[in-house]
Amino acid sequence: MATSSPLLTVRDLLRFAVSRFTQAKLSFGHGSANAYDEAAYLTLHTLHLPLDTLDPFLDARLLPEEVDAVLQVIERRVTERVPAAYITNEAFMHGLRFYVDSRVIVPRSFVGELLHEGLEPWVGDSAEIGPVLELCTGSGCLPIIAAHVWPKARIDAVDISPDALAVARRNVADYKMEDRISLYEGDLYAPLPAGAKYDVILTNPPYVNETSMQALPAEYQAEPRIALAGGDDGMDVVRRIIAGAKAHLNPGGALVVEIGNEHANVQAAFPDLEIVWLPVSAGDEQVFLLTYEALPG
Repeated sequence: MATSSPLLTVRDLLRFAVSRFTQAKLSFGHGSANAYDEAAYLTLHTLHLPLDTLDPFLDARLLPEEVDAVLQVIERRVTERVPAAYITNEAFMHGLRFYVDSRVIVPRSFVGELLHEGLEPWVGDSAEIGPVLELCTGSGCLPIIAAHVWPKARIDAVDISPDALAVARRNVADYKMEDRISLYEGDLYAPLPAGAKYDVILTNPPYVNETSMQALPAEYQAEPRIALAGGDDGMDVVRRIIAGAKAHLNPGGALVVEIGNEHANVQAAFPDLEIVWLPVSAGDEQVFLLTYEALPG
């Protein structure tokens, strides 16, 4: 049963949420960058209002049960310290909505940002990109974005986690892309069809070094460790991806790898590789590219 509350309007709830989130010292970065943006998102989502339209509803008086519903979401965010996306079961990248839950990390990738522009000019003409491989696919967001920007692409996506692939399968089905995206369960290249070759290999692999893993805020610790932890220097999976890439690329192809804040560890691990750092909104040390010719093997 709905309870009485002195909070009557969207504005009241928004103010209260910001205060609670700030008081609890929540961490953000899973779609929202600060307490206000997250409060607005969770309030609008819970009230089934357009996520991009706040002002017209700020002073709307709410039903008691609506107030209670928003307060419950606010308290869950504070007490459970999980990403907001796990509460709403949705995340957005470049205008596309994806289903998410605690079986996958919340989609956030600078590779997605680069894909939005077709990765041109680094991988050639978007209209001519054919077979594509994505490793460590998680929720399947990157293959879906790639399929939107590369009209001829046929994409294989791999993850070692059957739970993650269940989420990816749902997202691929939501976008009706089963005929263009194939999902494989296994360890990196192992489950791929024999002799498969690709124009582009994309990956946002586990790359967080162990010291940083131990310091992650609770919201990030709530995500699957297998999707984040990259060993002592963060490069355990990246090394294996690079070692096997050339055997799975067509001549003239490229490997694109996201490594977050691990730039120094990449430089230390691969001092002899001709790495091309790709500029993104966070700078030019988040994503690198290796051409077919530059890859070992």
